[in-house]
Amino acid sequence: MTTSRTSPGAPHTDPVPPTRQDEVAAAGSELIGGPVGKRALLGRSWWTPVRVIALVAIGMFALGMVQKLPCYNGAWFFGAGSQYTHACYSDIPHLFAGRGFADGLVPYFDELAGDHQYLEYPVLTGVFMEVASWFIPDGGTIQHREQIYWLVNSGMLMVCAVVIAVSVVRTHRRRPWDGLLVALAPALALTATINWDLLALALTSAAMLMWSRGRALAFGVLLGLATAAKLYPVLLLGPLLVLCWRAGKWREFGLAAGGAVGAWLVVNLPVMALAPDGWKRFYVYSQERGADFGSFWLILQQRMDTPLTTDTVNNLATALMLLACLGIGALALAAPRRPRFAQLALLVVAAFILTNKVYSPQYVLWLIPLAALARPRWRDFLIWQACEVMYFLGIWMYLGYTTSGDKHQGLPQEGYHLVIMVHLLGTLYLCAVVVRDILMPERDAVRRDGSDDPSGGALDGAEDVFTLRHTPQPDYAEAQTSLAPPVVWGTGEVQRGTSDDGSR
Repeated sequence: MTTSRTSPGAPHTDPVPPTRQDEVAAAGSELIGGPVGKRALLGRSWWTPVRVIALVAIGMFALGMVQKLPCYNGAWFFGAGSQYTHACYSDIPHLFAGRGFADGLVPYFDELAGDHQYLEYPVLTGVFMEVASWFIPDGGTIQHREQIYWLVNSGMLMVCAVVIAVSVVRTHRRRPWDGLLVALAPALALTATINWDLLALALTSAAMLMWSRGRALAFGVLLGLATAAKLYPVLLLGPLLVLCWRAGKWREFGLAAGGAVGAWLVVNLPVMALAPDGWKRFYVYSQERGADFGSFWLILQQRMDTPLTTDTVNNLATALMLLACLGIGALALAAPRRPRFAQLALLVVAAFILTNKVYSPQYVLWLIPLAALARPRWRDFLIWQACEVMYFLGIWMYLGYTTSGDKHQGLPQEGYHLVIMVHLLGTLYLCAVVVRDILMPERDAVRRDGSDDPSGGALDGAEDVFTLRHTPQPDYAEAQTSLAPPVVWGTGEVQRGTSDDGSR
């Protein structure tokens, strides 16, 4: 059975059990009784994918909070080195006092005491931080108030984590269990409460869900709100532009872009008009910041006799990002089939991470839902996550080394450079397997059931009106017949077809 271009979407309606298509998922399922059987009644229990994955996400988030327990019990307050050796550092308690929330200062409007500066976060994140501070009692020691501030923020961020996981479940309707990649991601548990990135990520994930349902304006509004909380979500308009260009979906792109600009302005204009110096602090700080932790620019700076100036790093990083975007755009227009939106979104955000002059450990959160949508294969996801966990441990060991004085306890500079390279190579590996899926769509796990782009909204099943290819494109329905059926794992037989590694 195939689907025509006039009737987009997957030709089947039953959910895809990952244990029938993914050997790692099948092996892991032995812990809970083995792969699902052929005659299982999928989706007819109270334990729906949304409920299961939401509960798993809450459980993993709670484990991440437990991991921060040594810091909660004192390491945040009694010596910097201890919070690094326990790998439990968080910005949240430190910024409660450090950014004036403990003193009742209003972000962007009130200068910080002593340095004549303002909060260096985008407006919507500042609002999130301010709202959390309303629940903190005035009495008690500053340490106790910082502990409560972290707990309140953690509760709010847990809601964001559930929104992210559920959005991924609902985005790929036939692959709801791919949401487990998000819920069980080790890096999410470890980094969720370091900073406030989950707010922007929740809005971005909800935006992609709206796009998958054909609601371009709602997508744009949510993406604009996400950009008002963190800068990176605006990058998703780039791949959307190229895909809509290839499919001729200019109206949908216009609604999305207009909604994003409008929502961003609604949040930012009042602060921009009433507190311009406070509003622009985030952008000035981003420009003035030099090469910092986690980036290959830091490796260059620490190994060069004459380090690059901040302006030079800014210019080179911008140039590399633009080149990467041009390459991704050319790939999107020249690929045998139009890439899926999630694939290009992952590549663009990953390019920003790889070329940026700083990589804070919580930035890994930006890619987790995109990886689950773009490349829902447990093997590749876990390889990448292992690299990120190594970096997470490495940066705290390095900071422990730099703060331990003559004791030199931790990871020296050369070791830290090594874990930076591990992070970079892990991210490049994830990008490489996604690019391979784009160039060889028959290897794309999402498209093996005959789907085109389940998270693509108006792009799903649409005809190409412009490409850079010189050969005629097959009709969408004809293209589905060339897709080999998936390998079935754990059901007692293997269907004939092409496996993930290309073997037969």
